Amino acid sequence: MKTIYYHLPGLFEFYELYREFLPLFRAHREYFYDWCEIGSIYGAPADCIWGGGRTSFGEADPGDVLSLLQEYGISARLTFSNSLLRQEHLLDRKCNDLCRLFEEKSEATDGASNGVIVHSDLLLDYLKTHYPGLYLVSSTTKVLTDFEDFLGEVNREDFCYVVPDFRLNKAFDQLNTLSEQQKDKVEFLCNECCFIGCKDRKRCYEAVSRKNLGENCPEHYCTAPDAENGYRFSKAMKNPAFIGINDIKNVYMPMGFSNFKIEGRGLGSALILEFLLYYLTKPEYQLHVREEIYLDNMLDLF
Repeated sequence: MKTIYYHLPGLFEFYELYREFLPLFRAHREYFYDWCEIGSIYGAPADCIWGGGRTSFGEADPGDVLSLLQEYGISARLTFSNSLLRQEHLLDRKCNDLCRLFEEKSEATDGASNGVIVHSDLLLDYLKTHYPGLYLVSSTTKVLTDFEDFLGEVNREDFCYVVPDFRLNKAFDQLNTLSEQQKDKVEFLCNECCFIGCKDRKRCYEAVSRKNLGENCPEHYCTAPDAENGYRFSKAMKNPAFIGINDIKNVYMPMGFSNFKIEGRGLGSALILEFLLYYLTKPEYQLHVREEIYLDNMLDLF
């Protein structure tokens, strides 16, 4: 059986949750599906101008974050998917310091290497030159809804992984034409709540990019049906593009796909725990995991 790798949200945002969850994942492996592993945890600290996708509010110390993931042999990914970067932004000290630290940690251990999720080709070329020890992931913020455009991205040697737009999740006839090597690079976004017919997704991401650059720009208001209720996992499960646990086991795994991304950096840690329970935890042990996490009164889940 092919091992499934989950790529989880909130490297900096949910450090306290992962500090409780990862020891449990190791100590009680019987609680969790034996066919899945944690491939990476992704995110960015607050006030990173290279950041994109979501506005981050993570405050955890980068050294502590990396030490935790190294202890458990998990790759750390910086989400630097700002789509509007200009040449002068490449000199940003904070973002360069983070890349330097992540690269040094990658080279200092025999464990998992670290990476960067990137949108801008300008930043991609800069990272390849200055931080060649970091692997690169093509961001879903590119909104690649055309399969040929997506295939072109998969075939680029720059990227170890490519996250397609969620609307390609069920393009099975075309996905089945990919070679094994191509399939290994595809990382599906499982739990997107965005309206399947949304035409403003790229504009939404660009608004976040402008905010991260500190530009004075108008607020982007989503006009999709039911947008005022925000993210609901129950709503995401009804999305035609949703990839559930049975889909992974019975459809994607037999097809040869192994990488699945869980979104949620802008959500609360209680909801992230629900994702961990649904995607990684055997049903008969979900209460055990909830109790282990919730009964630690030092962890503020709400």
